[in-house]
Amino acid sequence: MTMRVKEVADLIGISTRTLHHYDQIGLLSPQKTTSAGYRLYSEENLKTLQQILFFKELGFPLKEIKEIIFSPSFNQQEALLLQLKMLVEKRNNIDKMIKTVDKTIKHMSGEIKMTNEEKFEGINFSHKAYEQEARKRWGNQSVEHLNEKIKIMSKAEQNSLSKRWVTIFKKLALFCDYSAESQDVQAIIKEWYDFLNENFKNYSLDEFYGLGLLYMEDERFTKNIEQYGAGLTRLMSEAMKVFVDNQK
Repeated sequence: MTMRVKEVADLIGISTRTLHHYDQIGLLSPQKTTSAGYRLYSEENLKTLQQILFFKELGFPLKEIKEIIFSPSFNQQEALLLQLKMLVEKRNNIDKMIKTVDKTIKHMSGEIKMTNEEKFEGINFSHKAYEQEARKRWGNQSVEHLNEKIKIMSKAEQNSLSKRWVTIFKKLALFCDYSAESQDVQAIIKEWYDFLNENFKNYSLDEFYGLGLLYMEDERFTKNIEQYGAGLTRLMSEAMKVFVDNQK
């Protein structure tokens, strides 16, 4: 069974212009278009649209949503589980904010006293749930693949790669006091991204982002990277995120 664009728009409560835009940017294309120009959406299209709208509700930009759903490792059921966790977290934060607003009103009228900490309960601008999933799904998998690739290399190959690896780290360490967004830092991060892709696998932007998160969270990475310069781990992780954001 297929549905026309207006039927889908009426079902969900969005405009046909929104669906046309999703089609134009390659985010959601209908199953087929008739000779008369009617867009026909399948059940599979509706499943994808549901997930697009869930991610959009959670504050994800369209470019990032597209990157996620077209990732080779994307799984609809996994995405729904991630969305469920994030929506529950969002609901809990909203409940906390409602209580905070109510307490603030009472505080202003002199009924109660609030601490500074209480005034900001429930206000959360981060995507911690997504970051944890990204680290688990893309960062760890990338490291496992890298380790397996190194194991099958000869000693000479390993030494050659190690020298290039260290050279990149040392170059980046010279800019530890720079912003992650600076052109110099971004040029070296691109060199790192290209190095990984040329020698290990084709890293998606999500995998590269997850790898940067892992550098900060796993003390084994932090200890290894910090030997080239204090604060290098944070700079590298932040610069990798900036690099990914700039590519989207």
